[in-house]
Amino acid sequence: MFVVFFRTLIIYFVIIVCLRVMGKRQLGELQPSEFVIAILISNIATLSIEDTDIPLIGAVVPIITLMGAEVILSFITLKSGKAQVIVTGNPVVIIRNGNIDQKSMRELRFSIEDLMSQLRINGVFDIEDVAWAIVETNGQLTVFQKTDSQPVTRKILSDPGGQRNTPPMVLISDGVLCSKVLKECNLTEKWLKGVLKKEKLSEKDIFLMTCDPSAKYYIVKKELDRF
Repeated sequence: MFVVFFRTLIIYFVIIVCLRVMGKRQLGELQPSEFVIAILISNIATLSIEDTDIPLIGAVVPIITLMGAEVILSFITLKSGKAQVIVTGNPVVIIRNGNIDQKSMRELRFSIEDLMSQLRINGVFDIEDVAWAIVETNGQLTVFQKTDSQPVTRKILSDPGGQRNTPPMVLISDGVLCSKVLKECNLTEKWLKGVLKKEKLSEKDIFLMTCDPSAKYYIVKKELDRF
């Protein structure tokens, strides 16, 4: 009994340390790769606790290996947009400008019941109130309501004309341009070059740039590395 108690404590602390190193999210927000890691670690931990014939090192090494693989993969996806798409995929728009994209729903195997359930979870009970709905890479649904259905805020009261039915989209992420967003917002590369010239910036100087079809944009410059 003491052996089981001792092994359980060691496995517990090893997993806690690994989770702290990975620095990840709540269970409902896990990406596919993170979900797989969580399942594998839980299975390894369970087997090592139940079967005392398995050497403790035989459980600790695989858990630490999985942690290292996840940290390396996270670093690669952070530096490479293509790797991120391969590992986590892309968000998928299933309602665009109030219109349901049935093709995207079929590709995701997202039923009407799934859609209505997720809308209710987001506090929306009338689908006509939805301007945009996006299935994120972790499977959650993000909802952007139409202007006349959005809750009244101080910002809306102070600037009623500033409301919009299209959410801002990420145009430049860590110096990388997403040409698809330009088309989605009906904007041109000429417009973007004009904005960058006005701001005296290049694409590589930008950490984050968002825009919408009204050509309203927001820019966050990259911070200089300090050594």
